[in-house]
Amino acid sequence: MGLSGRLYAADAPNGLEAADQILKQATNSGQVKSATLHAFRRGKAETRAYGAGTTADSMFLLGSISKPICVAALMTLFDQNEFQLDDPLSKFLPKFTGQGREKVTLRQALTHTSSLPDQVKENAKLRRSHASLAEFVQHAQREPLAFSPGSKYQYSSMGILLAAHVAELISGKDILSFVDETVFQPLQMKHSAQGLGRFAHEDMVPSQTEFAAPEAGSGDPSAKTWDWNSLYWRKLGAPWGTTHCSAPDVAKFLSEFLFLSGTILKPATAKMMRSNQNPACIQPRGLGFDVSPALGGDGCSKETFGHTGSTGTLAWADPATETICVVLTSLPGRAVTPHPRQLASERIAADRG
Repeated sequence: MGLSGRLYAADAPNGLEAADQILKQATNSGQVKSATLHAFRRGKAETRAYGAGTTADSMFLLGSISKPICVAALMTLFDQNEFQLDDPLSKFLPKFTGQGREKVTLRQALTHTSSLPDQVKENAKLRRSHASLAEFVQHAQREPLAFSPGSKYQYSSMGILLAAHVAELISGKDILSFVDETVFQPLQMKHSAQGLGRFAHEDMVPSQTEFAAPEAGSGDPSAKTWDWNSLYWRKLGAPWGTTHCSAPDVAKFLSEFLFLSGTILKPATAKMMRSNQNPACIQPRGLGFDVSPALGGDGCSKETFGHTGSTGTLAWADPATETICVVLTSLPGRAVTPHPRQLASERIAADRG
């Protein structure tokens, strides 16, 4: 598919030039320090980089785009019949019991209907102490449930964490090496790592942490040992937010689900991941994926799937038009509305050519 290839501008997808101007203006003004844009449509692709020292292969902290990547690794075990989606988490996590926890299923954890919180109450304390993922798992298992599992939608990074821990328990491998083995290597994502992998801290694009989310330090000088740019966080490999990738590599990942190529997952499993799993009365979600045309903007079909990241990232694919759009920036998502990532994405989505 040539998803990571650079083509001449004349061969690039229509709409790319408008998106290009938005990101050029954002970086030239200093609003955004670094950004990359990858657009693919009907066999034509191009990657562009913005900001001093930024290249097409620059690796950004993905934030929550990490979630579908880690869920894809988990689902390789589904393809091996190692679990069923409606298995209770307690089948694999015997301490996850009491107060209705036995009712929480893997499907609910993956679709944000588990009633688990986004972050554990002790999140900042754990990060300040450089806690391991195992410690986060222990705390997540003790968090009270907010409602009857499966009855409502509540975005939950901790649900993804516990599901990823199930992958660790079944495979006998930590999530960092398991994602590399089951996702990055088969898809030839050579500029990707769960945590830092084989890369160095300085290989990664820094985040503009002064605009970070509160749970990530929010620019607090005292949080520099655990914020998004800290060696601790970059190495941790949190399945809800510490994956590093280049824009072309994110496109390679989305391509597996767009074209159902069967490289890492059975086509039926990949299609299930990108399809709504929630009842009609609950916000639609796939398995790890957001499934909504609002991801990209006007012009995206109801089949659109992908994710955003609070670190300033956005990625989606639309099977109806065979389009992939990846916008990675260093400017946190909460910094400004509308964010340059969304404005650029909308230009790609609006192109019906």
